Amino acid sequence: MKFPTPLLKGRLIRRYKRFLSDIELESGERVTAHVANPGAMTGLAEPGMEVWLSRSDNPKRKLAFSWELVRVGRHLVGVNASLPNRLVEEALGAGTVKELAEYGSLRREVRHGKNSRIDFLLREKDLPDCWLEVKNVHLKRGSLAEFPDSVTARGTKHLLELSDAVANGSRAVMLYVVQRMDCKTFSIAADIDPTYGAALTEARRKGVETLCYVCKIRRDGIRLDSPLPMAFQ
Repeated sequence: MKFPTPLLKGRLIRRYKRFLSDIELESGERVTAHVANPGAMTGLAEPGMEVWLSRSDNPKRKLAFSWELVRVGRHLVGVNASLPNRLVEEALGAGTVKELAEYGSLRREVRHGKNSRIDFLLREKDLPDCWLEVKNVHLKRGSLAEFPDSVTARGTKHLLELSDAVANGSRAVMLYVVQRMDCKTFSIAADIDPTYGAALTEARRKGVETLCYVCKIRRDGIRLDSPLPMAFQ
């Protein structure tokens, strides 16, 4: 996925109310940027960090700027939690996710269970339907990429829905998308959300599959790149 226009470099002043951030651009101008991320963003939102913003010309938007990337050491990290679904859809079309490459058609945001939607429903003749849920990952502790970075009741609900899909004869997959390139392994942060950790263990026992892919991140775009080993396989 290419960013539609070149990103603008700045320095983070502060992140607040979860979805807002104040940024000082290289020009010295101070702007308020949207933060499309409800998580804790641990280690990614310290004042003074180098950040990269996109700008929209859409007059209907309340904020023209969106925070896309942050530099951590030598690496860029994606902070826009709305991107992974787009990255996965693009990767599925290109056959990048080898474990799902046999499926030829997909639908997005499909209703499943009670008041719930799963990110993708994949279909192919002579194959069981595949329900695919995508989660954004950017928490790093040591060399581990971890999910979640805060308590996620919604994430636990999705695991229950995927388990029900397997019980009804479908295939179900949880795909973790790591928007950073400096991790060696993926794991679950059960200390942050024990309920989610237990729910994933139970979902896997019932047949829900887990995949983890890391992204290739540059200032001009992000793409799903390759599998990242999982500590719990």
